[in-house]
Amino acid sequence: MGLLRRGPDGPKFIMREQLLAIGDDFWIEDDEGHRVYKVNGKAVRARETFILEDTNGNEVSKIQEKKLSVRDKMTIERGSTRAVVHKRLIGIRDHYVIEVDGGEDLKAHGNIVDHEYEIERDGDTVATVSKKWFRVRDSYGVQLAEDQDVALILAITVCVDAMARG
Repeated sequence: MGLLRRGPDGPKFIMREQLLAIGDDFWIEDDEGHRVYKVNGKAVRARETFILEDTNGNEVSKIQEKKLSVRDKMTIERGSTRAVVHKRLIGIRDHYVIEVDGGEDLKAHGNIVDHEYEIERDGDTVATVSKKWFRVRDSYGVQLAEDQDVALILAITVCVDAMARG
């Protein structure tokens, strides 16, 4: 049995599994069940595109698949922040690298397909993703460490989920 590890203790969000597809929209809820972000899957685009919107319908992040690259990539545009999410080609476990322009890079690793993974920055866990928190079969949670860019971390989670299905 492993050691008990203390994970992030910041805000927690509820995501819906297997609802991420082109043309699909779904809400991300906080741990009290309030809708806080909408993921809008754009069906009319040639490449996979999701728009993360706040409750007023304002675009918070744009998430787009990068076509014609050697390995799968998705970009996140959030104001002046731009990040590229791509899968590492080596290793036996799922690893994703998130390169943040003008910021510290992140990585997501663990059992991505089963929604049991962590997002880290420089060895520190900034978010934990887990299905174990919910009884509802098609849901999983994302819990962030304090003082994180919530919309960026949730956009990364959307990317990882979409890329793992692809």
